[in-house]
Amino acid sequence: MERAIAGPEIASGWSKQYRESHAQPDNPPYQSADELADHATHVFNRALYSPLAGLLAVAALIPRERYEVVLTDENIEGIDFDMKVDLVGISAMTAYALRGYEIADEFRRRGVPVVMGGVHPSLMARKALEHADAVVMGEAELVMDRLLDDLDAGSMRGIYKADRLCTMGDMPMLRYDLVKSNRYVNHAFIQTARGCKQGCTFCAESLMNGQRVRPRPIDDVLREIDACGQRRIALNDADFFGSREHPKKLMNALRGRGVRWQAGVTSRRAGDDEMLALAAESGCYMMRIGFESISPRTLKSVNKGINQPESYARLVEKIHSHGIMVFGLSMFGFDTDDESVFEATVRFNIEADFDMCAFSVLTPYPGTLPWYELKRTGRIVSYDWSKYDQAHVVYKPAGMMAETLRDEHRSSFRRFYSWPSLASRFPLRDGRSRSQWAIYNMFMKKASSNDRKRHVAVPTTPTQHAPMPPLMPLRREWREAILDEASDEAN
Repeated sequence: MERAIAGPEIASGWSKQYRESHAQPDNPPYQSADELADHATHVFNRALYSPLAGLLAVAALIPRERYEVVLTDENIEGIDFDMKVDLVGISAMTAYALRGYEIADEFRRRGVPVVMGGVHPSLMARKALEHADAVVMGEAELVMDRLLDDLDAGSMRGIYKADRLCTMGDMPMLRYDLVKSNRYVNHAFIQTARGCKQGCTFCAESLMNGQRVRPRPIDDVLREIDACGQRRIALNDADFFGSREHPKKLMNALRGRGVRWQAGVTSRRAGDDEMLALAAESGCYMMRIGFESISPRTLKSVNKGINQPESYARLVEKIHSHGIMVFGLSMFGFDTDDESVFEATVRFNIEADFDMCAFSVLTPYPGTLPWYELKRTGRIVSYDWSKYDQAHVVYKPAGMMAETLRDEHRSSFRRFYSWPSLASRFPLRDGRSRSQWAIYNMFMKKASSNDRKRHVAVPTTPTQHAPMPPLMPLRREWREAILDEASDEAN
């Protein structure tokens, strides 16, 4: 959650039609895919990822006999604000919250009720209610029937939050029929489990889905894979190897089905020989791993001590030996970072032969521990949510100037995706897919050349709303920080 490597977030709506649309930040509604291409990474008129998996799951909860569902992704097309709809739903990560509010305000101005959900509205529900008639806080499965009944009765309003987490059995299949599949390289996202054991302090996953892994029944996952119509899929879990037996059973079931898949995993089990062998045999072509830092001190400070930088290169080599690519995720701007971290990290990643890398700027998302720590010490500079995109610098770094973080973050992409680096990393052995390698590197190289998103954010006044997550974290000081700020707002 709030840790995406690609893809903006979403807005939606419905009428005896349910209309879902994708929210871009900052600007008025775009009118064409050509204009949108200036604001997102497209190659051959296709986006790398569809960011719609969450809303496809929500759409699946809406009875087809009661509502027609229409999907609009503003990343590739404009919103028709004149469409006659009975309800608009908006799901937004933090960077797209302001755009989501704009869409909500426009539809409400036209007399259409609005419900908001997703990560940011779930954490900042009271603020979202200033722009929406209702907010779904956390998971939607256990509250959607009540929300629709209230809509029909004309009484839909306030916060809808389940009193428990949903079970993962009998979940309806995502509405893949709503996706314009020809506009994406990847659009089939299959969730096999929710939750993440790790509880990294900079991530909101544990606040939304908890630190206990809740697996889906294997047969349900297989049915969805068969129904999505794609042979190349992404397993959309925070950590696919978060448990051991469930992914083993699924990978055994996938053998011989002709499915090619990628997944996000942690380094803890990514080097497990049995898991890697099963992954390769079942069609895995890429693993996304949050390495985050090459500093053990930094990793310990953010509850990511399972990562061992001295073993990164061996891990990448072992994964490659099974014909699987490695997409490494790194983050800059921790309090333990100084100006040497950028060159050292890029050089390390090139020498370790990472296939792709994404470099993020630490972003203190509302509700995460860095939010409270930086806010308490007066180091958050901007509360402009559209700048909370892991590229803008919205706080005062401890070990460098904000401008240095901005410039070196930009340069890290350029160095890693430079032509000499690409040539040195091109897969000549191990059975890795050269075509997929080229596609991903082409997208990432193009994205790295877009400087408009990487800036030091302009100072703003602090938000007056305290985050209140759907679930409380396990870490004591994190829980206390949440309750203290909520108490301050109440007083």
